Amino acid sequence: MEEIRKHFPALDSCTYLNTAANGIVPKSVIDWRRQQDLDLMNHASTFRDKHKNHIEQIRKSIADFFSSSIFETALVPNFSFGINMILEGLPEGQKILLLKNDYPSVNWPVETRDFNVCYANIDENLERNIEAAVTKHKPEVFIFSVVQWLNGIKIDLGFLKKLKNEYTDLLIIADGTQYLGTESFNFAESAIDVLCASGYKWMTAGYGNGFLMIKESAQRRIFPKTIGFNSAERFESCATDTAYMKHFEPGHQDTLNYGSLEQSILFVKSLGKEKLYEKIKSLSEKAKNEFGARNLLRKDTLLRKDHSSIFNLIGDGELYKKLQQKKIITSLRGDGIRVSFHYYNSEEDLERLLEVLG
Repeated sequence: MEEIRKHFPALDSCTYLNTAANGIVPKSVIDWRRQQDLDLMNHASTFRDKHKNHIEQIRKSIADFFSSSIFETALVPNFSFGINMILEGLPEGQKILLLKNDYPSVNWPVETRDFNVCYANIDENLERNIEAAVTKHKPEVFIFSVVQWLNGIKIDLGFLKKLKNEYTDLLIIADGTQYLGTESFNFAESAIDVLCASGYKWMTAGYGNGFLMIKESAQRRIFPKTIGFNSAERFESCATDTAYMKHFEPGHQDTLNYGSLEQSILFVKSLGKEKLYEKIKSLSEKAKNEFGARNLLRKDTLLRKDHSSIFNLIGDGELYKKLQQKKIITSLRGDGIRVSFHYYNSEEDLERLLEVLG
């Protein structure tokens, strides 16, 4: 455990249980970023001479990590930009299913456009609610977060496969920001048609980087309107020559920020991603048991068979301030205190939290 913690100096000064708000960037990634800035300062335009090759290398690293194709993968600044570009490419008037009280950057872009919106509730019966809503409303598109930002409820990916098998024309679009980086995920084998995520939380890559994946079958239903000269393959290219996924990369791409995402992926791979993911799962299961025994969880979490590593604990502002005073970093979210556990957390962190909670 200490071997991992040494890469995250912030852990020396606090008990950090707030990855759901902001993941800690590894020291090796910061060192890499520092060198990139120095190279830009010292070499100016020559530093950018190979930036297109670098961007393609980054794209391949992300695609490989999540079992996608480079022809299905685009680099975007964050989830919010990505989902807005996707929605601009959908025909107006389509019926879209959302989850009530999902992350605002998931729901607002849909609700403020000319779509026919219906909803399913988020509770311990999430999948049953979704299935009932699909049966009743017959939406053309379903957009949701894989893991809920407020309480950590995680959708059953197996359920999505069954849903897709039954409703083959349903376009499934997911926000993976609170999910990707916590367990292995295979985009090609999943039922998800479009997946977008920011990299600053569980991917521990800092701000300004994210990615968008669109399966080739879904590309025939989304018609992107964004374009720019960076989308072109060559200086001589015409706008009509633009490859599909390059429509989502209209401007100059930042090798520093996107490169940080690649460096974080390489860091996780160097430590053994399956080992790290197993650690997250084990710690989260123990946390759920401990929180449940202390009556700190609501039934929508308690009754879920498979939960994420995010929990919303029953507590108020006074308890939140007490945790702050004890240098335990959490977030006030909804009507409780949100805590989250990543691979750099330990059982000692959990025990420290439980000690203060009493």
